[in-house]
Parts: sequence; C-alpha cells; structure tokens
Amino acid sequence: MKITVIGAGAIGGNLAVKLSTAGHDVQVAGAHGPEAIRAEVLESGARATELTDAVRGRDVIILAIPFGVAGRLADVFASVPDETVVIDTSNYYPGMLSEPIEAVDNGQVESVYTAELLGRPVVKAWNAALAGTQQTRGLPAGTPGRIAIPVAGDSEQARRVAMRLVDDTGFDPYDAGTLADSWRQQPNSPAYCTELTLDELPAALAAADRVKDAAVRDSLPERFAALPANPTVDDVVEMNRAAHR
Repeated sequence: MKITVIGAGAIGGNLAVKLSTAGHDVQVAGAHGPEAIRAEVLESGARATELTDAVRGRDVIILAIPFGVAGRLADVFASVPDETVVIDTSNYYPGMLSEPIEAVDNGQVESVYTAELLGRPVVKAWNAALAGTQQTRGLPAGTPGRIAIPVAGDSEQARRVAMRLVDDTGFDPYDAGTLADSWRQQPNSPAYCTELTLDELPAALAAADRVKDAAVRDSLPERFAALPANPTVDDVVEMNRAAHR
C-alpha cells in the first residue's frame, strides 16, 4: 500500500518505521522539509519528501501532527482524491499541547473538528496508545495479550483499511464505530493509553464519560508530577489506569 505519514515526531516516526518494515511504500513529510526527517526514521526504507509531493498518488495519508493545525493543510488536501484514506492520530490537550479550542471545549469531537478543518473525512486511529507502547510493544497477530487499538470512522471501507494497518504495526484493531463515537478513545478515557487487550477494550470504551474524562485529562500535569523523575511506559500506563479505578 502507498502510504504517506505527515509529521515525523514520535508517533509519525514510529508509524513510518513500522509500516515500512511491514512492506508498505512509505513516504514521510514534515513541516521543516525532507532534510529534517531523522535518519532513524528512514533506515527502514521510508523516504523523506516535500509536503506538496507527499499527498500525490497515495492510498493512505496519516496525520501525525499537533491537534488543531490540520487547517493549514486544507489547500494541500484539496487535490487529494476522495478514495484516499486519511487517518488522524492527534489528541487535544488544552493549555498543555494546544491552545484552547472553543468548539471542542463545547463538545465537538476531536476528529470531527479535524475533519472540518481539513475539509474531508478522516479515520481516528493510533491516538490511544503511547508512543513508547507503539514503538516497543507491537506483537504478531494471534499473540496472547496483544494490545488493542480502537479505530473509528464513518466509512466502513476506510475503517477496514486503517484496521489492517493497525494490525501491520503490531496491534489488534478494534472497530470503534463512527467518528462521532471516537470521543470514547480521546484523552483521558478508560480506553486511552491503558494498554488493553481486544477482550478488555469494549468495556473501557463503553465506560467513557465525557465530563469525567476531560477532568482526568486536565489533571495530567499534577498526576505526571507524582511519577518518578524518568517515568517508564509502565508508570504512565498505570497512572492512566489508576485514574479510572
């Protein structure tokens, strides 16, 4: 499959490496040009490219960019065919990683907002797993205890494409329904960055509470400050799980 990853930070870099290693034709584009793409991201065979070239003739485009900036890409995406699957990996952390956004604070679902900024439908995937989880804890399909990742989107076909790619990165994909339902996998729901299996994930998604989960999200600085100086992935996962006990 021909895939472009826009954004080469922790999440984008992980996905470029994983999908290239899985045999896909992967291009990577970043805001600072191809020369700024880290060498380790390209060692798997992914290729750095200019942003304007990155969206041409691709089957899938993955957005691994900060939440709220997708509107800057609207002109670039104007020429992208409708059949190209666009996957959003971003998360909203107001006052921490993003400026407050009134529409989302008033209840608009994160990726619905992103789709409006971009001017086209998106699928939500990979947002509910830590970068460290994605990098180190992928396992072959069928392995007991394999971590599951929810995938939400309005097009069943697009969801299925995203689910196949989640599987290729080492995780069990779970069909989480429409994009409007993707609030259940937003920060800091019971399903968000808690490393659940395919058997455990449905109950966590069902237990999501928009008011409580937003409060848990907003308490992150205080909770993170209580962790060891150099927290491990396990430390962060346990912190997230404990917030819902």
